[in-house]
Amino acid sequence: MTDSSQYYNTHAEQYVKSTAEVDMSEQYAMFLPHLTKGSSILDAGCGSGRDSLYFKQRGYTVQAFDASEAMVESTRSLAQIPVRKLTFLEMDYDQEFDGIWACASLLHVPKQESIKVFSLLAKALKPKGFLYCSFKNREESFEKDGRIFSCFTPESMQEFIQGLEAFKLIEMKLSTDVRPGREDEGWVNVVMQKR
Repeated sequence: MTDSSQYYNTHAEQYVKSTAEVDMSEQYAMFLPHLTKGSSILDAGCGSGRDSLYFKQRGYTVQAFDASEAMVESTRSLAQIPVRKLTFLEMDYDQEFDGIWACASLLHVPKQESIKVFSLLAKALKPKGFLYCSFKNREESFEKDGRIFSCFTPESMQEFIQGLEAFKLIEMKLSTDVRPGREDEGWVNVVMQKR
């Protein structure tokens, strides 16, 4: 089993630097209008803590987790919020959050674990809660630098969501990677609501 968290422990500084200033306004605009000020958000696979900090600064109550110890530390020091070291399969939340933000993090979950992980995400959400997630827009999943990348196209994403009992699709949007030199990389951004 590939453990993607090892990559983030080893390349923490470089990763934080390359993602810290990325403009996520388009993605925030998909997610935040569904939540009221003060709503509780779980930053699932929080990485550097960039998004946790953004949500906290805008008056949301934020908790976070990541499988990488280095990312847990980064988010703790940047956002000053409760952060746990967890994998997606270890999530044990029960109807705690109005929204879950899983930006470029669920793509490290192997496809065969996806159904289980999405059921745990649904369990973590309050009734009618919202989930944002993003995946690389590719036909095939792949491995690189010891990391697994589970990819979707808009069509395969649509199909996947139809198979989820707990969620319905609210919005799907394609975007391009905003990191310098990554302009050729496409992303599938999705907002779902817990049924």
